[in-house]
Amino acid sequence: MSDEPQPQQPTEGSAPGAPEAAGAKPKRVKRTGWRRLIPTWRMVLSTFVLGCLLLVGLFFLGYSMVKIPPANAIATKQSNVYLYADGTEIARDGQINRESVDLSQISKDAQHAILAAEDRDFYTESAIDPKAMLRAGWNTALGKGKQSGSTITQQYVKNYYLAQEQTVTRKVKEFFIAIKLDREKSKADILEGYLNTSYFGRNAYGIQAAAKAYYGVDALALTPAQGAYLAALVNAPSEYDVTAHPENRRAAEARWNYVLDGMVTKGWLDASERAGMKFPTPKETSGADTGMSGQRGYLVTAIKDYLKTNKIVTSEQLEAGGYRITTTLERKKQKAFVKAVDDKLMSKLDKKNRKVDTYVRAGGAAVDPKNGEVLALYGGIDYIKQYTNNATRRDFQVGSTFKPFVLTSAVQHSSETQDGRPITPNTVYDGTNKRPVQGWPGGTYSPANEDDVNYGDISVRTATDKSVNSVYAQMAVDVGPEKVKKTAVALGLPADTPDLQPYPSIALGTATASVLDMAEAYATLANHGRHGTYTLVKKVTKDGDSVVDLPSPKSSQVISREAADTTTAVLRSVVQNGTATAAQAAGRPAAGKTGTAEEDQAAWFAGYTPDLATVVAVMGQDPETAAHKSLYGAMGLPRINGGGAPTEIWAQFTKEALKGTPASDFSLQLQDGAEESAYPSAPPAAQSPSQSPDADATTGGQTDQGQTTEGQTQGQTQGQTGGATDGGTPTASAGTTTGATDGSTADGGTTADGGTSTGGNGSTTDGGTTIEGTSGGPGGGNGATTLGTGPLSAVREE
Repeated sequence: MSDEPQPQQPTEGSAPGAPEAAGAKPKRVKRTGWRRLIPTWRMVLSTFVLGCLLLVGLFFLGYSMVKIPPANAIATKQSNVYLYADGTEIARDGQINRESVDLSQISKDAQHAILAAEDRDFYTESAIDPKAMLRAGWNTALGKGKQSGSTITQQYVKNYYLAQEQTVTRKVKEFFIAIKLDREKSKADILEGYLNTSYFGRNAYGIQAAAKAYYGVDALALTPAQGAYLAALVNAPSEYDVTAHPENRRAAEARWNYVLDGMVTKGWLDASERAGMKFPTPKETSGADTGMSGQRGYLVTAIKDYLKTNKIVTSEQLEAGGYRITTTLERKKQKAFVKAVDDKLMSKLDKKNRKVDTYVRAGGAAVDPKNGEVLALYGGIDYIKQYTNNATRRDFQVGSTFKPFVLTSAVQHSSETQDGRPITPNTVYDGTNKRPVQGWPGGTYSPANEDDVNYGDISVRTATDKSVNSVYAQMAVDVGPEKVKKTAVALGLPADTPDLQPYPSIALGTATASVLDMAEAYATLANHGRHGTYTLVKKVTKDGDSVVDLPSPKSSQVISREAADTTTAVLRSVVQNGTATAAQAAGRPAAGKTGTAEEDQAAWFAGYTPDLATVVAVMGQDPETAAHKSLYGAMGLPRINGGGAPTEIWAQFTKEALKGTPASDFSLQLQDGAEESAYPSAPPAAQSPSQSPDADATTGGQTDQGQTTEGQTQGQTQGQTGGATDGGTPTASAGTTTGATDGSTADGGTTADGGTSTGGNGSTTDGGTTIEGTSGGPGGGNGATTLGTGPLSAVREE
C-alpha cells in the first residue's frame, strides 16, 4: 500500500466545490450595480448611534454654555418719538403701563383662560415642546415669517430675558433657558412672571394693567368671559382689540370661543356656564393717560398700524422702541380739523339733557390728491375717553358717498342702460320710488328713495344732486356690480372692505370703508384718476442714525381722466345745487357727495378741491355697549344728514387748511357725449316728485311730451330759482321761475337778464357741463352749469 495520500471522494449528497473543512466561514457576496448605493443596516445603525451621541453632546454643551441672563425687558424698553412733518413732536410712547401682582391677585378664571389659550398642559408637561420648537425654528430659518408653538415657559423667557427678534439663535437660547428655568423655578412662579410681562395692547404690560385698560377692574375680579378675551389678546394684541378694530370682531370672537372651549375641555369651566356666556365687549376708554390724550393717541395708533401693515416695522420692534418717526401730518391742518369739529358739532351737543348726544362721535381725514400724503386725521374727542379711532375704523356704512364710484365705473366702461343708451351725466332714468331693478338675475330688488319720494324721469346729474336710490341701484346693474366693485378698489378702497359685495345694493353704500379709505378714493377722483397709495410716514430712523427703508411712492392711472373728471363735474353740481350746498362756505371750487347710513347711524360728506380731499363722518355709538345707535334727535335736530354737520365741518376745515394759498380751479376733460341728453326708448311719463320736502311750488307739465332740448330735464323746479350764472351758481334776482322759454334755459344755463322767464310749462334744466376752464368764482368752479333747483338742504338720502 502506498503511503501517498489518496484523493478524498465526495460524500453522497455533497456538491462539487463545497468547503473542504467542516465549519468553514462562507464568503460574502459582493453587491453590484445600484445595490451599492443603499446603506446596509450596519451603516444605518452606526449613523443613528453617532447622531444620538452627537445630539446628546450638543445638548449638554448648550446647556452648560447658555446661562440665564438678567431680566432685560424693562431695561431695553425705549421711547418711540412721533413727529409732525415740520419736526415738532406729536407724542412719544416710551412710558410703560405695568403693575406687577402676585398670582394670588389674579382670578383663577383668568389664570385658566391664559392656560387654555397658550399652554393647556402647562402644569403637567415639560418646559419645552420639542416638536413645536423644531417646526418653528425650521420655518423661521426658511424665512417663512413669525412662527410660534412655544410653551408658556418659553414665551416668558422671550418676554423677560431675551430680545424679540425671530432668529434661530434666539430660539436656541430660549430652548435652553426654558429648561433651566423649569428646574430652578416653580410652575406658579413662571406663570406669575408670564402674566406680569405679557403685552395685551393699549400699552398695557401685564394682566393687571390689561384688566384696568379693558374693563376697569383689578385682575382678581376678572370673570371667565373677561379672562378669555384678555387671553385671546395675547395672540394678537392690536388686531383683536374690537374697539380699535371693530372689523376684526369676528376673528376676536372666534379666538375667545376657542379659549372658553379649552377651559371646558380641561374641566376649568362648567359647560352650562359656558353655554350662556356673552362676548364681554371691553370699555372704550384706554385707561390712564400715558401722554396719549387728545388727538395724540389716535395719530400714534394710526401711524403704528401703517408701519405694521406696510411691513416697515414689526409689532415686536415697535414695542422695543428706539424709533424716530417723521409723519406727513401737518400741525396747522391738524389743529384746524379739531377746531372745525368742535365749532360745528361738539359745541352744539347737550349730553346732560339729550341722551342721543352722548352717542355722537366724529372722524375725519384729509389727503393731498397729488401725492397721497395724509395731512390731517381726526380720531375722536379724546383718546383716553374714546379709544376707537373714528378715522380708521371700518364698521359704519358709507351710504351715498359711494354713488360717485358707480358713475365713474359707468364712464370708465362705456356702459349702457338696459335699452342701449350710453350712460352720461344727462342720461335719463326712472326715479320712481321702490322701482324694481331691471336686468338683475339675483332676485327682486326694489330700493326705496329717501322719504319715499317719487322722482319720475330724471337725469343722472339731478339724481346725484338728490341722491336717488332707485336710479343708482339700476345704474349699478347696468354697469355690472362686479365692475363697480373693481372701480372702487382701483380708486383706493381696500379689496377686503367689509360688505363690499357685487350686488345692486353696492350703489347705496352698504360697504363699511373707513373715513381714511374714502379720502384716498376721493383723492383719486380729484387727481384726475391717478391713484397714489396714501402714506402717513416720511422718514423713520432707529437709534438716532439708522435709516429704515420705506416703500417707494407709487402712483398709476387707475381709471381714465375722462371717467374721473366727468364724475367731478357731476359732484360740482351736488355742491352748487344739491345736498351739499353748505360746502360753498369753503370759498373755493369744490366737488363732493353727502351720504347717510341706515337708520341715521352715520352721516358723511366726502369732498375735494383740486388741492385737498377730505372726508368727514358723524357716527352714532353707545359709549357703554359700543352698539351702533341712530342719531335721530342729535344736536336737537329731527335728523342728522350728510349735508349738515359733516359738510359744515368740511367747509370750515377746508377754508382754514388752505388759507393763504391761491384758489385752484378744476381743469376737466369730460366724457364724449357728457352734454347730450339720453332718454328712454319709450316717452317718459309726465311725473312730478311726490312727498318732496320742497314740493310746495312744483311746476307742472312739459312740452313735446316732456322732452326738452340739449342740456334740459323735466319740469322739477320745485319753486326754486331758474338757472345758473356763469359758474353754475343759481340766480336769485327774480324769485320763482314759472317756466323757461320752450321749457329750458339757454345752453349755458343762465336766464336772460336775470329776470323771470315765462312761457311754456317746462322748467329749468340741469344744464350739463360747459367747456373746461370757465370759472364762476367761489361755488362756481369750472363753469359746470347745473339744475336750477337751488339749495336742497332738506333733501336727504340713504
